[in-house]
Amino acid sequence: MTTLFDSFQLGDLTLQNRVIMAPLTRMRSRQPGNIPQALNALYYGQRSSAGLIISEASQISPQGQGYPATPGIHSADQVDGWRLVTEAVHAKGGLIFLQLWHVGRISHSSLHPEEGLPVAPSAIQPSGMTLTADWQQVPFETPRPLELGEIAGLIADYRKAAENAKLAGFDGVEVHGANGYLLDQFLQDGANKRQDSYGGSIENRARLLFEVVDAVTQVWSPQRVGVRLSPYGTFNDMSDSNPVELFRYVLAQLGSRGVGYAHVIEPRATGAGGGDVVYEDAPSTSQLFRQSFPGMFISAGGYTRDSALQAFDSGHVDAVAFGRLFIANPDLPERLKVDAPLNRYHRETFYGGDETGYTDYPALK
Repeated sequence: MTTLFDSFQLGDLTLQNRVIMAPLTRMRSRQPGNIPQALNALYYGQRSSAGLIISEASQISPQGQGYPATPGIHSADQVDGWRLVTEAVHAKGGLIFLQLWHVGRISHSSLHPEEGLPVAPSAIQPSGMTLTADWQQVPFETPRPLELGEIAGLIADYRKAAENAKLAGFDGVEVHGANGYLLDQFLQDGANKRQDSYGGSIENRARLLFEVVDAVTQVWSPQRVGVRLSPYGTFNDMSDSNPVELFRYVLAQLGSRGVGYAHVIEPRATGAGGGDVVYEDAPSTSQLFRQSFPGMFISAGGYTRDSALQAFDSGHVDAVAFGRLFIANPDLPERLKVDAPLNRYHRETFYGGDETGYTDYPALK
């Protein structure tokens, strides 16, 4: 019988197991230019036993940055920095995809002063606080709506970022369409109040995501492209009036494009993307949406060893992505396989800082 620890064939790539490392923002590209460095390469290399590593989200342009010290994929120096990471992962037999990111309104103008205010589908200020370029907490600004004439340039930025990911030696890319960032803002009607061809109907609101995916699959074969989604997600002040209809449509359309995998977040984790609280009575996105997508279905969100095995054995998922457990356990697949004790993670070291809480968690051996 196939298990979570057996290999999986994703197109022409063989994943050594179905334990996926989820994308994890760590804010440790602190040098000027948001460039990955040797410390980042060590961190990812330590976790190369994952069936697939999905990198931390990486902004496709200066305008796409939402937090200080997050890496980009829009400059030659960033490409060189990421190459250190891919080489470290490949040297240990691992596979790694780059997550392509534009945060939209979840940003602050201090992070991209030349571009001005954050952009979004509509001029709706999200609730909550954000970080400035100098790590100060301030309220979100009211974004300016993207103009129709800017959309083509945005899509070109995604395509260029996909090309840069290939130059950096990645094995594929994941389009970030989740967690209340730009593409998710267009998808969900709580953030998208546009009256043009990118707003209103589900088909219109999903248009930008599909145009981005189509551009990226001109660079990579569709099987080397994944998409992350967060149905029912409330993180970053998100909501939709009919998430089941919306995301069934989105997943079916992605399937028709031959996209390699859908990476879908379970809403039981607080806000489907933030926090530690788990809501056991939340709907199961893997059960709701698995039949809508014919490719590899990766589920993420608050999984333990037992719940991951149960989800896999039920047939609702092809693989399970772990975030916080991978932070503290660089050899997580082996620990889960043999049911070894897990290192406890230290939340205070998640964002920013140095090797503490980053590369100093011990492996079993």
